Amino acid sequence: MRKRNKKLIKMFDDAVFSEKEYNFGQAKHYYQQVVMLHPSSPEADIARERIQDMETLSKEKRIYQRIHANAKRILTEIGMDISASPVLMELLLTAGAIDTNSEKALFIPIKVNYLEACLEAVPRDMPEDPGENAFGTGATPPFLLRPGRDDLAPANRREFEEIVRTAAEYADTLGIFSIPVATDKSISVFESSRLMESYFSDLKMTYTRNMSDAETTYFQNRDDWMDGTSLLTSMTFMPNMVDPFIRSARVGNNLLLLDLTIAGASGPASPEALLTQIHAQVLFMMMLAQTIHPGIGCIHGGIPDVLGISGDLDYSDPGQPIINSAMARLNLWVTGFPSAQSGGSTSIVNDIPAAVEESERSRNTLRLYGVHILRHAMGAMGNLNYFSLEKFVEDCKRERTARLQWLRTRHDFVVPLHLPEDPDAVSGIREI
Repeated sequence: MRKRNKKLIKMFDDAVFSEKEYNFGQAKHYYQQVVMLHPSSPEADIARERIQDMETLSKEKRIYQRIHANAKRILTEIGMDISASPVLMELLLTAGAIDTNSEKALFIPIKVNYLEACLEAVPRDMPEDPGENAFGTGATPPFLLRPGRDDLAPANRREFEEIVRTAAEYADTLGIFSIPVATDKSISVFESSRLMESYFSDLKMTYTRNMSDAETTYFQNRDDWMDGTSLLTSMTFMPNMVDPFIRSARVGNNLLLLDLTIAGASGPASPEALLTQIHAQVLFMMMLAQTIHPGIGCIHGGIPDVLGISGDLDYSDPGQPIINSAMARLNLWVTGFPSAQSGGSTSIVNDIPAAVEESERSRNTLRLYGVHILRHAMGAMGNLNYFSLEKFVEDCKRERTARLQWLRTRHDFVVPLHLPEDPDAVSGIREI
C-alpha cells in the first residue's frame, strides 16, 4: 500500500511539475495515468479537472507558438520600413542581414538564418532577475500629483528624493524601480538615476536617450540597470530614436526594448494580430542589438495597449491586464526571453482610494495568469500621465498583503487565458 502511494504521489508531482514547466501535453499524460491507475484517490479527482485545462492550455500555447513563428515571418517576408534610414541600412547591409533576393517583401526583409542566429544569441537569463510577478514603477509620468494642488508640473529635486527614500522603505515589494516620474531642471535624468541607486540596490530602469556619452557609458555592464529604449512604431523607424538606440547598444547597456503599439490605432484590433506585430517589432530590435553588440542583454518590452469604449487609451479597461498577460506568456512559455509588460495602473485621477482599488484588481489579474516583470503597477494613474506618492504607498501596502495571501494560498496550477485566434494575422498585417 505504501509503495503504491509513493508511486501515485510521484506521478501526481510529475504532472504538476510538467504543468509548471508549461509542458501541458506531458502533464495531461501524467494526469491521465493518475486517473487510470488510481481512480478512487483524491489525486484522481483533481487530475480529472486538470485534464480538461491541459487541453485548453495546450491550445493556448499553440497560439503563442504561432505568434512567434508569424512574427519572424513578418521580418523575413514583409520586412520593416527602414529604407529611409541610411544608418540602419548600412548596419544591416554590412552585416549581410538583408535578404536582397526577396521579391515579395514590402519593405526590408531579413534573412531567415541571420534572424535565427541573432535571436539565439539573446541571453535568456538575467543576473538580477526579480522573478515572476515582479511589480514596480515606470512609464515616467510627466506630472507629479500633489495633494490639494492643481498645478501640473514634474517633480523637483526635493520631491524626487522623497519618492526615492519612500521607495527604499518598500524595497521588499518592488520588483523593479523604474524612473517613477519626470523631473524639472533642478535634477537631470542621470542625477535622478544615481539618486535611485543610492537608495535601491535591486533592478532599476532608466533611459539614456538624453544623456551624454559619458553618462550613458555609466550603465555599461550593470546587471542592476536596464536602459529603456525603442526604435519602431507601425512597422517603421522613429528617426529621433536611431542614434540613441545604436549608442546604447554599442556601449553594452542592458536594453529594455519598448513597444507601445495600441490596438486599433498603431496596430491591429485583433488580439493575436496585435501581439504578432508587437512581437515582430521587438524581435527586430533584438536582431539589430545583437548585430551591433553580440550577446547584449535584451528584455522584451512589448506593451500592448487597448482603447476604451470612448475610443481613447484607457488603462482602466479590463482588457489591459489580459492582453499584457498574454504577451508575458508568449515569452514565459515559448521564447524564454526576459519580459517586462504593463499593468496595475488606472485612468482615474482625482480619487486615490478608487485608483488604489482598481490598480489592485489589475495586479491580481496579472498575478493570476502569471507575468515576469511588470512596470506601471505602483503609483501611476491617469493613463500614466501622473505619479502620486500617496497612491504609491497605498499600492505597496496592498501589494505586501496580496503577496502574503498569494504565498499562503497559491497553487501550482496554470489558469487558462482564453485568447481569440486569428489565423489570418500575417495577411491582415501585410494588407494594412
